[in-house]
Amino acid sequence: MSVLEHVPTRRRGQVGTLAVAAVVWWLLYSLNLPFWDWLLYDAFGMDPEARLTETLHFFFYDTVKITLLLTGIIFVVTVLRSFMSVERTRALLGGKREGVGNVMAAGLGVVTPFCSCSAVPAFIGFVAAGVPIGVTLSFLIASPLANEIAIGLLWSLFGWRIALLYVVAGVSIAIVAGFLLGRLHVERWVEPFVFETKLRGQAIDPAAGLTFDQRIVMGVEEVGTILRKIWPYLLVGIGLGAVIHGWVPTEVFTTYASSDNPFGVLVAVGLGIPLYSNAAGIMPLVEVLYAKGMPMGTALAFMMSVVALSLPEMILLRRVLKPKLLALFVAVLASGIVTVGYLFNAILGSGGAA
Repeated sequence: MSVLEHVPTRRRGQVGTLAVAAVVWWLLYSLNLPFWDWLLYDAFGMDPEARLTETLHFFFYDTVKITLLLTGIIFVVTVLRSFMSVERTRALLGGKREGVGNVMAAGLGVVTPFCSCSAVPAFIGFVAAGVPIGVTLSFLIASPLANEIAIGLLWSLFGWRIALLYVVAGVSIAIVAGFLLGRLHVERWVEPFVFETKLRGQAIDPAAGLTFDQRIVMGVEEVGTILRKIWPYLLVGIGLGAVIHGWVPTEVFTTYASSDNPFGVLVAVGLGIPLYSNAAGIMPLVEVLYAKGMPMGTALAFMMSVVALSLPEMILLRRVLKPKLLALFVAVLASGIVTVGYLFNAILGSGGAA
């Protein structure tokens, strides 16, 4: 008797549907580049070397590629993440002392669904649950900085070594920054109302007891929800990348953000802070900047500053952090990102792809 005979008919149908969906996804991803090559170069007869052609090819190809990558990554991670609820995460961190708590918080931040837009409610909820300030900050730094989407896209575009280095760097920044801020006893610079928030009742765990159907539905719904939220940033990021790829001379990046400029990483981080995007929206731009000659460490430092130090996130955090703590938070995090940028350049070499 085969293994599948022990599986209920309904479950076999669900597994079969997922398998077909995976094959369709793989086919679409594999045919993406050949299709746009054929459409633009053969069907429309456009010159592959023309700037307009390069811009259009990059935009359409990368839009489909990033959308497919996001769909696959978000679905798989959401199904896996359905076993880890927000309440369970908060319970794991509550009462943990600094050091151990910072390590746990950074690790949990990688696999839990927080981003800059949820920074304020997450901060309030964690502090109200008894999580130390430094531990909470480690979580809030790691979650947008080294989340699963960033990891998956980096792996797909640059390989597992770059993705692994990025994760190690992001988690290390979150641990060290949170620990340092916690040791400075920055509680006095948190808005008082945060400590007055009370949690009613016991924490429940909505992730417990979910059926296979419910987890699949969660994955599908999360794909739709995230894509609806980020599509403007995704198109803007890809559009900027396409324009830079087709029209901006390589010399612009090799002059201002190359390894020859000792302030290249600082320039990249300074440019990234005013921007607002997430890993999905900024990744196409990072890909182009690297292809244009920006060193990998500088490009990743730029990405980190966009996703972890964006101006809108700082505005949101100002609701719960007093100006002194907010300034200290930015200074510590920016210092960590700049350090990682220079360290990556030293490890990976100074040259970009161009």
